[in-house]
Amino acid sequence: MHPTYPNFFLAGVPKAGSTSLYRYLDQHPDIYMSPIKEPNFFADEVRVANFSDEFQNRAAQRQQELRRFLAGPMTERCSAGPVENWEDYVRLFENVRGERAIGEASVCYLWSPTAITNILARVPTAKFVIVLRNPIDRALSQYRHMLSFAQRPMTFTEHVQTALASQSTQFSEVYPFLRFGIYGEQLERLFHGVPRERVGVWFYEDYSSNPRGMLKEMFRFLGVDEQFEPDFSERHMEARVPRSYAANKLLRGGHLARMIRTTVPQRIRVGLRTIFFQPRSAVVMTDADCSLLADYYRTDVLKLSALLGRDLSAWLAPRATNVRESEFMQ
Repeated sequence: MHPTYPNFFLAGVPKAGSTSLYRYLDQHPDIYMSPIKEPNFFADEVRVANFSDEFQNRAAQRQQELRRFLAGPMTERCSAGPVENWEDYVRLFENVRGERAIGEASVCYLWSPTAITNILARVPTAKFVIVLRNPIDRALSQYRHMLSFAQRPMTFTEHVQTALASQSTQFSEVYPFLRFGIYGEQLERLFHGVPRERVGVWFYEDYSSNPRGMLKEMFRFLGVDEQFEPDFSERHMEARVPRSYAANKLLRGGHLARMIRTTVPQRIRVGLRTIFFQPRSAVVMTDADCSLLADYYRTDVLKLSALLGRDLSAWLAPRATNVRESEFMQ
């Protein structure tokens, strides 16, 4: 029996609502989504051997999780990866049961210089779903997310400066942190190999105002029933960031976190969360950070505007620094 391949890819970008979008797409009866989000099989750059030292331990643990998951029925969702073996990757689609749209979500694919070529070699008629976000806001969101597992304490300013100065191409906290936001260059590469009618581009900034309309457009693009409405009540609680790097490092050690989880009553654990963590919105960028990143992204944003025929100058304008995360698309 010939293996089943995906026919569409949620290919970008990180911190633009891909986790929620993956779950909303997965609710549709005519859509099958890989049970592993971010398999990253087609991105040659996303390999454990190319991870920085600080990412190696986490990667090794996730590879063990991957092996256990692939050995089972794969009926649940799993975050292990990357998937580096073709036989393992094809196994992710063994449970397809006649769904019309078969997809996976690896938001590094748009950034990756190799992924699109590799995908087209296996799936020449593939469709691509792309969700873009103001690259400055996207960078701040990724930094907020990174704080929960950071190996060293750094302010956003320090993080940006370190990323700008780094020459490394190993996956780490600072690479490809800023490069993820070079959308014009990346879309130009995608359009060079894929007809535009097979590329759907949406904007994160439109999510909060009309998520249902956006999903309807995506369903139409994928050739499935556009009248289906996902259950938007399954929203994620707002992610939080640690108040203290030292305390968070202690919790990440595992033993203390397990002890709290198994011995402390739920009502007390809720109170402890407010002591150890703060809302993401508490972490903001300075006007200087915003101005620096606007200069960094300016040429590419202009390229993207011309490519899509959409005025994106608002992305580069001075604005409030408290970036709002869409409640639908965390």
